[in-house]
Parts: sequence; C-alpha cells; structure tokens
Amino acid sequence: MNDTARLDQQIAFLNEADKLKSTLRATTLCDNSRWENSAEHSWHLTLYALVLADQAGPGVDITLVIKMLILHDLVEIDAGDNPIFGDHDITAMEAQEQAAADRIFGLLPDDLRDELRAVWEEFEAAESPSAQFAKSLDRFQPPMQNLMSGGGSWTEYNVSEAQIADRVGSKINIGAPGLWAYAKTRIAAFFAQHAATHK
Repeated sequence: MNDTARLDQQIAFLNEADKLKSTLRATTLCDNSRWENSAEHSWHLTLYALVLADQAGPGVDITLVIKMLILHDLVEIDAGDNPIFGDHDITAMEAQEQAAADRIFGLLPDDLRDELRAVWEEFEAAESPSAQFAKSLDRFQPPMQNLMSGGGSWTEYNVSEAQIADRVGSKINIGAPGLWAYAKTRIAAFFAQHAATHK
C-alpha cells in the first residue's frame, strides 16, 4: 500500500471517530448543564488515568490504560450508549458492539486495525490488570459526576444506593479498591442527605 492510500484509511477512521462527539450518554456534565457525549467521556477518562495512576495495582501499564480508554467507546458510534442502570439485552448489545468494532476498526490499514482492535478486545475482556483498572475508572467517573451534579442519572433512573454498590461498586473494586472506598463514603452521604431532605 502506498503512503497516500494508507493515509486515506487513517483519515477515514479519524473522521468517523468524530461521530462520537454526537453520541449522548446518560450522565450529565458536573454542572448538570447538559448530557455528556461519549467523546468527552473518553477524553475525561484518559485524564482520570493520568491523574489517578497512583491508584493502579501491580502490573498496570498506564499508557495501555489510556489507549483502552480513548478507544473503548468508539463502538457507540453504531451501538449507542447503554446506561448501566438501563434495561437492555446484554447479548444483543454485545453483538451490536462487536459488529460496530468490525466496521469502525475495519476502516484502518490492516496493521493498525489489528493493533487497536486488540486493545479494545483486551478492555472488553477485563482480565488483565490494565483492563481491570481501565474498567474501574470507566465505572468510577460517572458517580463522581453524579455527586457533583446533584444526582444526575441516579435521579433519572431512580437508582438506589444498593444498586450502585451492586452494579458499579463491585466493578470499581476489582481494579481500584481505593477508589471504591472513596466513592462509597461519598455516595452514602449523598443518599443520607437526599433521604433527609425528601422526608
């Protein structure tokens, strides 16, 4: 393949990735002014990885974590965001995301396609220390934003403290137990205050 043809494929992928800016998530910005988009979420998570690298356990490669986080939601261009507290068919969602990964990573030259798809697959499998830490950050960021925005998607989905512990806390705890300990205390205080003001 000549350089121009390779660049055509690389730019086609980058142009396609721009669509992630139009994919809305179920989490608001910290100031609750609007819904966050998936591109903003991915960028914010890479910043989380840089700033919270000291929370990573042994064997975590922060550079790899950053790669995972910048790539992890590209499939939402086709598959959309599936909120953790939403009601959706997990099997169907995974099939949609795999098909999206085939199409989107398939825009790249073969070597880059294989390299970046492997990073995405490692994140999805959540078996390596790096992937587990990346997944933990992906679950940790939304509660931090909900706490800042006065409830955010917890209010939208009528979520209980127990549901957060079950669906979010258990996943954060796998790769970043210190972050879950931090979040759990603040989430408990939020729900206690919420209960007191809604008696």
